[in-house]
Amino acid sequence: MDFQYSDKVQELQRRIGDFMDQHVIPRVPEWQREVETGVYPPQLVEDLKALAKSEGLWNLFLPGLDADEPGTRLSNLEYAPLAEIMGRVFWASEVFNCSAPDTGNMELLHMFASPDQRAQWLDPLLEGEIRSCFSMTEPDVASSDATNIRTSIRREGDEYVINGRKWFITGACDPRAKVHILLGMTDPEAEPHARHSMVLIPTDTPGLEVVRNIPIMHHHAPEGHAEVLYRDVRVPVENLLGEEGKGFAMAQARLGPGRIHHCMRSIGQCELALELMCERALERKTFGKHLHEHGVVAEWIALSRMEIEQARLLVLKAAWKIDEFGNKAARTEVGLIKVVVPRLQTRILNRAIQTFGAMGLTPDTPLAFLWTWGRALQIVDGPDEVHLRTIARHEIRQARETLGRSAVFLTPPERLEAAE
Repeated sequence: MDFQYSDKVQELQRRIGDFMDQHVIPRVPEWQREVETGVYPPQLVEDLKALAKSEGLWNLFLPGLDADEPGTRLSNLEYAPLAEIMGRVFWASEVFNCSAPDTGNMELLHMFASPDQRAQWLDPLLEGEIRSCFSMTEPDVASSDATNIRTSIRREGDEYVINGRKWFITGACDPRAKVHILLGMTDPEAEPHARHSMVLIPTDTPGLEVVRNIPIMHHHAPEGHAEVLYRDVRVPVENLLGEEGKGFAMAQARLGPGRIHHCMRSIGQCELALELMCERALERKTFGKHLHEHGVVAEWIALSRMEIEQARLLVLKAAWKIDEFGNKAARTEVGLIKVVVPRLQTRILNRAIQTFGAMGLTPDTPLAFLWTWGRALQIVDGPDEVHLRTIARHEIRQARETLGRSAVFLTPPERLEAAE
């Protein structure tokens, strides 16, 4: 495993960093003002997208691009440090057409879409002309186990009829969202992992209703984490994505890269929090000393740096393993980072908030919001407990294969008797 960034990646780091410093970060207050007055999306986002696209900083996340698709071919390992930089501003990934849930949806369409589906949905997504939703989680079942999904996809002649309720559907309130990729049940009698399929539902289809935009820990996202009702929604059978019964496997193929992208951006947010904490510690004095001269604050800074470096290496290892062996082979590594990184984010943000004092609790800094997002990530794309279960099963499976090998390290009973 060689995690040295190539010359190409270092150049992209510099270019994206410069773009963020020159064009994105100075417009953060403007974005905030417009969104607070009900303007979404702000025009500045579309302006920045056009500029990033003209500079070739576009679709950096998608390693499997065809020759005629716009973007730069990067592996997951190469993309990781770039996602960190974008993640420092919560909405900045969209500027480079690298924002969830579109990234995962584009990967799904890239892998499984028919030529007509690619022309209708993938091409405009790759161009940044539209946005999309991934409709999986349901309020009435534990969606951490996707075999529980109950939304019905029933075939009637040349149409599928969809009935069900979803929630926490990111982007469903965005006026640019033109398609939902929905995971639902097509065959209740099949074995659990073959019951589900995916269909493409245009957002203007009759029967599709956005019920409400659910705040996440009192944060109201303008694009929405919405509750969506599908009542007798009809789409042609040509809107099936991939094959019937393959929806569960397709969801797993999508979620692996999606989880690692979240963690990459999260590392960037942790870096931002540490920078803010250090600057505050240099400027603020209590009891005659700068904050960094107090032992407890110095320890927070040191621990934060050590923990970020540890987490980054785990993320890079997971990215490398996906690149080398595929999503399935990297399942344990993805589970590791999906638990480690969000927990790290809440710890570091908690320290940064404490360093800022009461100001850290307010919208005058991004800290409070980033803390809530770190907490939310412990549930988003699978709760910690699911990933911990996967990791523990992997360890137990390995232990069974080598059972007895470590017995040499145990003290034999006769030696204990002799010692007595």
